[in-house]
Amino acid sequence: MTDHQPEVFDHRNLRGARFTACDLTGAVMRGVMADDVEIDSPWLLEGGHLLVNGVDVTAYVDGELDRRFPGRSQRRAGDPEGLRAAWQALGAAWSVTVARAESMPSGTVDVSVAGEWSFAQTLRHLVMATDTWLGRAVLGLEQPYHRHGLANAEAEEDGLDLSVFAPTPPTWEEVMAARAERVGMVERYLAGVTPDVLAEERANPWAPQYPETVLSCLHTILEEEWEHHRYAVRDLDAVEAGGA
Repeated sequence: MTDHQPEVFDHRNLRGARFTACDLTGAVMRGVMADDVEIDSPWLLEGGHLLVNGVDVTAYVDGELDRRFPGRSQRRAGDPEGLRAAWQALGAAWSVTVARAESMPSGTVDVSVAGEWSFAQTLRHLVMATDTWLGRAVLGLEQPYHRHGLANAEAEEDGLDLSVFAPTPPTWEEVMAARAERVGMVERYLAGVTPDVLAEERANPWAPQYPETVLSCLHTILEEEWEHHRYAVRDLDAVEAGGA
């Protein structure tokens, strides 16, 4: 394993640069021009801090997202009743957003904004996320994956056989059917889960050497859902504004 030597950018023009899937942990920027800078970090609250001019804005960002997306604050519920309420709130948010996408011009659900997943692809990825963290991790199904799910590029590196997914993109109707199946699967599981089951140990589906609990697996599903809902709303806003 080679030692990582941090790169130093001194008096460099990075105007308009785009950093995707980069590790910027511990990055320091001094005396920078930062007009119209956009940072998107779903893992902002995982023990770290984001300092802007010496001010930690981490908690502010999280609180503002909770305000913008009613129901998001429930995603860390710790008991069966709270989890059921959290899933219901999430479903209500997605219902509004799906209706919005379907009311927009034909083909909107397949539009990619700045190279990101389209609306349809986002829902397909959430099918895959449910299959990973509920079907595979919690329920231990031998083949948990729906053929219309969508994995990210890292999944194959983590050992997922991508041949379980259909080779051609599904229709919107097929996407919605797969999504409804998996939403229903979560609802049925939450309807019967108990505090004792929530505390049971499971293996992390991507790193089996690390233990999870049933509760942490369900929290991951909720985190995935809310983060991708945020992306979906962001991109629909861009499409409406003509920025696709």
